Amino acid sequence: MIPEVCHIYCATANPVQVIVAQTEQGRGILGVIDGVSPKGVETDEDIKKRKQFLRTIGYKL
Repeated sequence: MIPEVCHIYCATANPVQVIVAQTEQGRGILGVIDGVSPKGVETDEDIKKRKQFLRTIGYKL
């Protein structure tokens, strides 16, 4: 008579959807979809800019 079998943690700032399936035995979670595709790939120049910005605001790498 325990309703929880496990916990699922999803750490994201994006909208998510949970896929739930139902059979004769009951319901279960098949997975979690993190709802936003990547906007691009970080280039070497992007990495340099990001690291410089972090140094500028006082976050050391």
